[in-house]
Amino acid sequence: MALNLPQSITFKVLGIGFLALLMLIPLVQVQSLIGERSGLRAQALADIAQRWGAAQNVGGPVLAIPKRVRVQTSNGWITQDSTEILLADRLNIDGTLATEVRSYGIYSTPVYTGELKISGQFLARDLRALEGRKAAPDETRETTYLFDRAELRLPLADVRGIRRISALKIDDGEHAFGPANGNGAMRAIALPIDLSGWLKTAKDDEAHRFELNLTLAGTGSLQFLPLARRTEAHLAAPWPNPGFGGAFLPAQRAVDEKGFSAQWQVLDLNRSYGQHWQEGEGGVDPAAAAFGVNLYQPADLYQQNERAGKYGVLFVALTFVAFFLFEVLKKLRVHPVQYLLVGLALTTFYVVLLALSEQIGFAWAYLAAAAAVVLLVGGYAAAVLQARKAGAMLGVALALIYALLYGLVVSEQYSLLMGAIALLAVVAVLMYLTRKVDWYTYAAATN
Repeated sequence: MALNLPQSITFKVLGIGFLALLMLIPLVQVQSLIGERSGLRAQALADIAQRWGAAQNVGGPVLAIPKRVRVQTSNGWITQDSTEILLADRLNIDGTLATEVRSYGIYSTPVYTGELKISGQFLARDLRALEGRKAAPDETRETTYLFDRAELRLPLADVRGIRRISALKIDDGEHAFGPANGNGAMRAIALPIDLSGWLKTAKDDEAHRFELNLTLAGTGSLQFLPLARRTEAHLAAPWPNPGFGGAFLPAQRAVDEKGFSAQWQVLDLNRSYGQHWQEGEGGVDPAAAAFGVNLYQPADLYQQNERAGKYGVLFVALTFVAFFLFEVLKKLRVHPVQYLLVGLALTTFYVVLLALSEQIGFAWAYLAAAAAVVLLVGGYAAAVLQARKAGAMLGVALALIYALLYGLVVSEQYSLLMGAIALLAVVAVLMYLTRKVDWYTYAAATN
């Protein structure tokens, strides 16, 4: 008897597999939509940061000392001007953050206002050591440090976030900050300072202590720059989900539902740059040694939507397999068009999930979207298979599939393990349910 290929079991299995792969097209479109919505969110958060203050990098005061080098060439003397950056000996930053969530349309992000007390000291011997680095005088080269034209700079990522800043107290004087004149890699505010007196009157071990208070607004993240031989920082905030990032983790920290406190300690030996360098010198990047805290929001709904979408083909395939098992075990018939409609219903789950999660949060959106699709597919299956019990069983199976998907999405660390165990369990169930099926007899019966 000739094989009727359109009705053969082999062709049916291949057709179901092709339909499952065909569902990649709407799933890819869903992923593109998630990326588009995530981009809109990023733009909205950038607008909030532009108006409130961006993520901040804050350092301690540094000295910017003009250096002039005159070199004699065959065409005469050439003058080369540069700026030498000198760091403090000690830097202490003590801060507290007042946090809140700001919204732009349907998008929101954590912002803060920080009260920072910055103190520390410079050592006269560091200035003398810098003076001692001048090349030995000869007839072809002259090096001069213009200590009377120095600047004291306070590195700051976004000056729009400055709400209040006190005068800088150093030694017995007070100085007011203004815009920095330097064009180096570190953004800063600055004030002029005459250092020539430090060289003339100070002992090598004399410390020039400084202190200032800063009220600073920012969005999402606050990082500190270790710009001293020894940097210590303490920060506290009523935010229960901190993310400690950057080049150094806190030496001590405490986190609970009321907030966090953390303390860092960084030595010059821990950094990749020294106590002084020439501004613009390649390879010196203080921002690479920044440390601090991110105000983390655990429910990143776009990341969760994206992760859910990555399992889309798998769960479409599992649902198709469940339909196929009912065909085999209950000797029912399901047309490929009906498989296709079920697949489209399953892919709409991800669009509904994305739309609802922007309004009511991921967990409730997932519950609502999954319930809608389970009822839709279960009711359709009951009509197609002409058996309410079969439709109810498929609905329960689909609900279990979505429960498994939710576990994979929310469990970042154990998703791979859960997925592997789930796949093994599914294969085992399929093998158990079809262990007594005579596929040759079934194929002959359908011809």
